Amino acid sequence: MERSEAKIRIEKLSNDLMEHNYRYYILNEPSVSDYTYDEMMRELRELETEFPEYLKPDSPSQRVGGGVQSSFEKVEHKVQMASLQDVFSYDEVAAFVQRCKENMANPKFVVEPKIDGLSVSLEYENGILTRGSTRGDGFIGEDVTMNLKTIHTVPLSITKAPPFLEVRGEVYMSRSSFEKLCAQQEENGETPFKNPRNAASGSLRQKDASVTAKRKLDILIFNVQQIEGRELLTHKESIDYLKSLGFHTVFQSELLENTKDIIREIERIGIERSEYPYDTDGAVVKVDSFSQREEMGSTAKTPKWAVAYKFPPEEKETVLREIIPSVGRTGVITPVAVFDTIRLAGTDVERATLHNQDFISEKGICIGDTIVVRKAGEIIPEVVRSVRRSEGAVPYTLPEVCPVCGTKAERDPEEAALRCVNPQCPAQVMKRMIHFASKDAMNIDGLGPQNLAALHNAGLIKSVADLYTLKKEDILSLDRFAEKSAENLLASIEKSKSNSLDRLIFGLGVKNIGAKAAKLLCQAFPSVERIMSAKPEEIAEIEGFGSIMAESVVNAFAEPHMRELITRLVELGLNSEYETAEIKDDRFTGKTFVLTGTLPTMKRNEAKALIEQYGGKVSGSVSKKTSYVVAGEEAGSKLDKANSLGVPVITEEELVAMTKEQI
Repeated sequence: MERSEAKIRIEKLSNDLMEHNYRYYILNEPSVSDYTYDEMMRELRELETEFPEYLKPDSPSQRVGGGVQSSFEKVEHKVQMASLQDVFSYDEVAAFVQRCKENMANPKFVVEPKIDGLSVSLEYENGILTRGSTRGDGFIGEDVTMNLKTIHTVPLSITKAPPFLEVRGEVYMSRSSFEKLCAQQEENGETPFKNPRNAASGSLRQKDASVTAKRKLDILIFNVQQIEGRELLTHKESIDYLKSLGFHTVFQSELLENTKDIIREIERIGIERSEYPYDTDGAVVKVDSFSQREEMGSTAKTPKWAVAYKFPPEEKETVLREIIPSVGRTGVITPVAVFDTIRLAGTDVERATLHNQDFISEKGICIGDTIVVRKAGEIIPEVVRSVRRSEGAVPYTLPEVCPVCGTKAERDPEEAALRCVNPQCPAQVMKRMIHFASKDAMNIDGLGPQNLAALHNAGLIKSVADLYTLKKEDILSLDRFAEKSAENLLASIEKSKSNSLDRLIFGLGVKNIGAKAAKLLCQAFPSVERIMSAKPEEIAEIEGFGSIMAESVVNAFAEPHMRELITRLVELGLNSEYETAEIKDDRFTGKTFVLTGTLPTMKRNEAKALIEQYGGKVSGSVSKKTSYVVAGEEAGSKLDKANSLGVPVITEEELVAMTKEQI
């Protein structure tokens, strides 16, 4: 093909594919078959490979990138990507409306669903997408342009565009895509994401854009951040304008003037939200006029012209069919309710905790009852109450023996729990192995519950120590593994040997000892031998410990099976010494930090390690003694408490700057 012909054909294919994308992803009106679309895309890629001078950055072929980024560059937001003030009652909504009316003449409002996703910015220069970034802390975000280009509802170019346009939107994962992803993760022996929001956040920050592309993310645009060459007077006008440019925009109500109509619209969204393809945790009420927004102004964190009404936890009725006693890794026997499948917070639910016997007795719960179930924190299903009883029903009572090994169960005097006291109970052994391999413990990739169960059921492992004696041929004997996956698992197991000692201590599942306590224990007694020989009064002196935690440690490491397991793990080459972090200087000595929200570039454990390198401490709660709160995106109640107590609030960037100051 001649160059002139190739140029014309590339332009024709590009325009046609962009039109098909718009019809399929925005209008939901596909105009060609998937086969025809794929053939057109294949031809375009071949022509662009043969004639690379005609490859444009907004070509549809650039939608799914294969590039891998080593890091995400920081982006300074010229216009703050502010968060909204949350309200939890209609009285608070009414108070907001009243404040607006007191400060401006005849304000009008719009109501939109509050999408439970990840907020991003898209920047266009002369109609071409030049940069996409995360919200971060509102001032500094991360450049995730390559990943955002994989989302089909993000236009790579727009026609009749202004010289510059920056819009804000919410990236989300649809419920259907979330369910498929979780099924795939379980199939691969991975731990599934807890909810669609976590899945969207994790997918957008993948280093490899091709991984992001496979996650099928979507976006809804809800705001104009900056625009040059055109004047927009109202929010409704701006959304209509963005829609005309081809953006996938958020649904918005008609203009509303009184509290009654606003609340009615919020209620309508609450009723219909289960039918939306995305999770919705509330409704946003905004003043429509941009000039009136300027009159109202903003606080340091939130605009005064908008609020986000948060829906209460979704509750649904279902019929309780069965109660199954489940044995945990510490032997606690927890009753689990099994009921007719219901949909809660975007996922199908058919099981929920009943906590303990006291809870069942207090609520008078019987098998066959119609019960109310909700998701605590939109994540963990729990039974709230029984609302209707079946005829002749008798309140459920937990068995007196372990349902797995038959050992007589004992009531724990310290808590309302029934416990199996047999440490070799198969259920406890399996749960301990799952905990041992988990992300916060030994972090063994590819060793999720299903793969562990397969290894255990095949008789290849009876304890976590057996993991370190596995051979490639052992793993390949199972249907779940191929050559490469077996090699990857062995490599991950081998890598875990060099983990820090506190990960091992936490992974052993000592009662009352979480990840933080395990680290404190190792800092005080920096070897397995010293921990095992420590006296309860010595352990109790550790800051944050007490007599109960100290006794838990001593009792756990006094058990013959635990001492035998540790001896074997050390013999197999696991790290038994704790290396304390090098203290660069003591500038943070005596200072306590609290981390809240999602930081722009650091994970929580990275920020914590940085603070500790300079002698500081990290706490999980805010008090008057807190020195600084480091706040990131979606900072919640900890930030509110810091503001109420007058505790200084800093960003990740300010924290890093503090470590670089000359002292």
